Amino acid sequence: MLILLGASGYIGQAFARELLARGTPFLAVSRKERDYTRFEPLLDLLREVKPQFLINAAGYTGKPNVDACETARAETLAGNTLLPQTIAHACAVTGTPWGHVSSGCIYDGAKVVQDSQARVEKDLTRPEVRTLAKSNPNAILGFTENDEPNFSFRRPPCSFYSGTKALAEEAIARLGENYIWRLRIPFDEFDNSRNYLTKVQRYAKVYENMNSISHRGDFVRACLELWERRAPCGVYNVTNPGWVTTRQVVEKIQSILKPNRSFEFWASDEEFYRAAAKTPRSNCVMDVRKLLSAGIKMRSVEEALEHALRNWRSESEK
Repeated sequence: MLILLGASGYIGQAFARELLARGTPFLAVSRKERDYTRFEPLLDLLREVKPQFLINAAGYTGKPNVDACETARAETLAGNTLLPQTIAHACAVTGTPWGHVSSGCIYDGAKVVQDSQARVEKDLTRPEVRTLAKSNPNAILGFTENDEPNFSFRRPPCSFYSGTKALAEEAIARLGENYIWRLRIPFDEFDNSRNYLTKVQRYAKVYENMNSISHRGDFVRACLELWERRAPCGVYNVTNPGWVTTRQVVEKIQSILKPNRSFEFWASDEEFYRAAAKTPRSNCVMDVRKLLSAGIKMRSVEEALEHALRNWRSESEK
């Protein structure tokens, strides 16, 4: 028996769907049934159920985006930092292994290789970086699990959301037996306000940048397989191998879905932040070699995007 927290959320729903498909018994716990944000009720629950594993897909992301976390700071801190600590302590007391959905948004930029030397470049919109990425994609490398987060309260500027996610990783890293699964810009074939592909199609203007992204189904399968394989606990970047630019995503949408609209891009970072964003955004490339070396198979970002768009299901088709 597994326990799933946050089953009603965007990622939690995907975990529930995959567990059902696998025939894996699990208990989806809501806060109304048991306030798992408090130590005592959660500890009692773990002692009653004695789960083999606990999945934490709960958290606070803000609606419609992370800008909302700037004004809902108490809720963001409680959901993204304090809750994981509570879970870590309760699981440590009961000896329950568990997995925590974290975020790759604690990084900004990528490692750029030039003249055999790698350096961190935070501004992936620079013309010379775009030229290099186009002529030599292999020169753009991702952050590994050993790299210190560079988009956090310790390395500002950052969004409040990213700061709380980085704090949580620090707090739970050495508490009990756990996996920290880093998700990055989730997407899949199901139209949803939380789906990156839906967002791109609905934006009045599109923000061009370079990112690693995670297919929602691939992400939850990889997380569960890490546990099933009893891979070493610790931090794992869980994104589809590779990276993609927003312009490439738009071109795929245009060629496959053929929407009856044109796409306009923000002219610059300055225009985007002046008119459309209240807090800094993370744009980054992640290294997934640790995940792959654990025996987890992940489709490339190109394959996952192609599949999602060719099997696209709008809200009316669900």
